[in-house]
Amino acid sequence: MGFQYRSDAERFQVELKERMAKFQLEMNEDKTRLVEFGRFAIANRKERGDKKPETFDFLGFTHICSRKKNGSFTIYRKTIPKRFRTKIKDVRENLLRRRHQPVPKLGAWLKAVLQGHFNYYGVPGNRKALNTFRQQVQRCWLHALRRRSQKGRSLTWERMKRLISTWLPTARVIHPYPTERFGV
Repeated sequence: MGFQYRSDAERFQVELKERMAKFQLEMNEDKTRLVEFGRFAIANRKERGDKKPETFDFLGFTHICSRKKNGSFTIYRKTIPKRFRTKIKDVRENLLRRRHQPVPKLGAWLKAVLQGHFNYYGVPGNRKALNTFRQQVQRCWLHALRRRSQKGRSLTWERMKRLISTWLPTARVIHPYPTERFGV
């Protein structure tokens, strides 16, 4: 939940705990905290002599207070590094398990994996993580294909580039900024 004033946030937190207690529910204290975040957080913390505003992780993204090139406030969202590493590891394991399938079948599977990743994580400001994910998948695919036989070096990078351009989609931002999406 987002609030402009800390007093509103504290009052809401108390009332929410009371409401949940009526239904024998409780909030997870490890995942619930008050964070100074938003358009005024940078200036307020600078006035007090504090460091940059805190970040928080939510729905697979680390949310960071930031500024655009023109100086206006924006929320910078990037993929949580732990999630990123876990997904790469999962793709690598799956590729090694499937490495003896025909290349077109592997390519189609990887295309679906990459497109799904881009559809979810393709938000403004996260392009670097999308490109890195694509590069890591390329390296994993090359490694898996080279492990198909004892002649591992027979697959050249030139041939691999052709497979990549045929099967793997390029990384791109899918979602617009929220102000564009909601017409605010």
